[in-house]
Amino acid sequence: MRFFMIIFAVLWAATTTAEPLGRDVLEPYIAPPMELGEQLNDEGVWQLLNSGGAEAGYVFETEPMAPLPGFSGASINMLVVLDLDGRFLDVKLISHNEPIFVSGLGEAAFHKFFEQYRGHSISDSLVVGSPYGAGSEGSALVYLDGVTKATASVRIAHESILAAALKVAREKMGGISSGPPAYPNPDYSEALTWDDLIAQGIVTRTTFTNAEVADDFKGTIWEFDDPVGNANPDGVYLDLWAVDLGPQSIARAVLSPSSFDELQGFMAISTTDEPILLIETGRHGLVTDDFVRNTSPDLISAVQGGFPIAFRDADIFIQLHPDLPDELHDGAALILRTDRRLGFDPTAEWTLNIKALRAHGVFQPEMGSVTLATTLSTDDRFFSRPVVIKTRPPWLDALYNRSTDLIILSVFLVGLVALLGTNLNRLAGHRYFTPIRLTILAFMTGFIGWWGQGQLSIATPIALIRTAFEGGSLSFLLYDPFSLFIWAVSIVGFVLWGRGLFCGWLCPFGALQEFAHHIGRVLRIAQIEPSAVWDDRLKWVKYIVLAGMVALIFTAPARLDKAIEIEPFKTAITTFFIREWYYVAYAAGLLLLSMVLFKGFCRYVCPLGAVMAIGGLVRGRNWIERRAECGSPCQLCKVKCNYGAIKKTGEIQYSECFGCLDCVTIHDSPTQCVPLILAAKGRKLQGIAAE
Repeated sequence: MRFFMIIFAVLWAATTTAEPLGRDVLEPYIAPPMELGEQLNDEGVWQLLNSGGAEAGYVFETEPMAPLPGFSGASINMLVVLDLDGRFLDVKLISHNEPIFVSGLGEAAFHKFFEQYRGHSISDSLVVGSPYGAGSEGSALVYLDGVTKATASVRIAHESILAAALKVAREKMGGISSGPPAYPNPDYSEALTWDDLIAQGIVTRTTFTNAEVADDFKGTIWEFDDPVGNANPDGVYLDLWAVDLGPQSIARAVLSPSSFDELQGFMAISTTDEPILLIETGRHGLVTDDFVRNTSPDLISAVQGGFPIAFRDADIFIQLHPDLPDELHDGAALILRTDRRLGFDPTAEWTLNIKALRAHGVFQPEMGSVTLATTLSTDDRFFSRPVVIKTRPPWLDALYNRSTDLIILSVFLVGLVALLGTNLNRLAGHRYFTPIRLTILAFMTGFIGWWGQGQLSIATPIALIRTAFEGGSLSFLLYDPFSLFIWAVSIVGFVLWGRGLFCGWLCPFGALQEFAHHIGRVLRIAQIEPSAVWDDRLKWVKYIVLAGMVALIFTAPARLDKAIEIEPFKTAITTFFIREWYYVAYAAGLLLLSMVLFKGFCRYVCPLGAVMAIGGLVRGRNWIERRAECGSPCQLCKVKCNYGAIKKTGEIQYSECFGCLDCVTIHDSPTQCVPLILAAKGRKLQGIAAE
C-alpha cells in the first residue's frame, strides 16, 4: 500500500504542458507553392503564404489550443490549414496515441478521415456520422464518414479541429460569417418600379466629381495627369449605380424581360451566386481595355467585415427595363457574381471599391491609383436565411447513435445485477447452473464484446491518470457511452461484490478463457495447479505490471501504447484476431494456456484486474456466506476454488474472487457441503436412536 501511495504522490507532484511545434517540424506539412510564414502568437498559429509571399491563410496545431484527450489520455494533434475565408485547405495528423489506430486498425483509416475536411468551411455544420433516410442532399448538415470501431476517437479529433479552427477564426478572422449566408427568397414577391427602388434606397447611387478625385491625387506625381478633369472640375468623374439582382422582385424592375429570364436561367444553375448590377454613366467606366469576360474586373473590388469579396463577371447580356432613365441605358453596365458560400451576406453592409487610374509619362508611363468607395446593403425582406441547425453535443450524438445497443445493454445489466443480488444462492444451487452461467457469458462475449466493443481496458484508467496529471478534461469518456455504462456498473459492483462482477461476469476475454478451460476439461487435458506459495507470488505480478504502466506515464508516455498490448483484448475482441501474427499468437497462446491453467492471465498478469482488485477494497459486505466449520475441518471450497481465492481458514480472499459462485453452490448443497452432510447424518442417527 505504501508503494501505491508513493506512486500517486508522484502523480500529483509532476506537471507538463503542450508546447507548439517549431518551424522545422511544421514546414514539411505545407505543400508547395504555399509556404509557412511568421508565427503569429504563442499558441502555434502561423501565417500561410502564397507563391507571391502574400498572406493566404493560417496554419496551426490543434493541441496547444484544443487539447482534448483521446482514449490514451494524450491529445490527438492535427495540423490545420485555413484560407482567409475560413475554408479548410488541409488537415493532417501530426501525432496521437489512440490504441485502436496504433496497433489495431492501423493509421491509414485515420489519415483518410482527415482528407474529408478539404474544401469545407468552418461555417458548415460538420458532423461525424452518416445521414439517415434518403441521404444528405439538401441537408444543412455536412457528414464526415467516421471510422468503424473508432468512432469515439474520430469524434474527439473532430471536436478538437473545430474548437481550434473557431478560436483562430474569432481571433484572426473576426469578420468571417459565423453562420449560413442569406439567399434570395424565391417565394417572396413584391411589385416594384425603378422609382420605388430609388425611394427605398434599394439602388445605391455614388458620384465623384473631377475635383474630388483630383484631391485624392493631390501632392503626387499624378496630380496634373488628368487634363480633361482639371479643365472641368465640377464635371462628373464617376456616376455609379449599384443594385443586388438576386431577389426576383428587384431584378424584374431593373431588367428587360429577356435579360430577366437569362438571369433566372443563370441563377438556376449557379444557385449559390449573388448577382450585383453596376451601371456607370460618368467618365470612369467599369473596366480597362484589357478586361476579359467571365473574369474578375481589374478596377473593382469589395470587402465585407474586413474580408475580401471575390467578384467576377457573370457574362450575362444586359438589357435594362424600358422604364429606366435614358442615361442608364447609355451607360456601361456589368453584372458581377460572388459565391455566398464564401461568407458574403447581401443583407449586411459591404463596401464596393472602384479604382481610379492615372498614367504619368509617355513612354512606359508610371501608373497611379486611388480608391473610390461606397457602402451597400439590401433590405432583408427579400431574403431568407437557412435555419442554423444546432448539432447535438458529440456525447449526446454518441448516445443517440447507440441507443438500441444501450437499451439492450441496460436490460442485460439490470437483469444480471438483480439475478446476482437477489437470487444468488438460488442461482448457484440450480441444477443447470453451469449451462446458465456459460450462456450468460456467451451472450456477454458476443454482444458486449464483439458486437458492442465494450471490452474494458487498462487504457481507460491510464488515460484518467494521465488526464488528471496534465490537468485535462475527462469529457473523452462521454464519447463511448457503451463502455462508460459498463464502467459505471462495474464500479457500483465494487461496493456489492468487489472485483467479482466485472472479472467474473462482464469481461469478454475472461469469458473466452473460461470457455477454453471447459474445452480443456472435455478433452481431459491435464491441469497445471501452482503450489500455494507460487500462487501467492504470481498474484503480485499484475500489481507490478500496473505499477510499471503508471510509472511510464511520467517517464516514457510514448511507450504506453505498446505497454498496453500486454492486454490481449484489442486482438481477441476489438479486431476479431485480424492483426499482425505476433499479436494473434500472443492472444491465442493465452487462451491455450487457459486450457491447462485456469484463467492464468486474469489471475496473474492482467493490469486491469489489478485495478479492479484495488477498486474492490471499497466492498461493503462479505457477500459469500461461511460457516464455522469452513476451513476447519472442511477444506472442500478451498480445494474446489479454481482461482485460489479461499484461504486455509475458509476466509474468502475477495481481491482474488471472480464471483464464479462455485463455493456458493457447495455451501448450499446438502450433498457436497461436509458440515451439511455431517449434520444430516447426525439427525438421521438421532432419529434411529429415538426409534
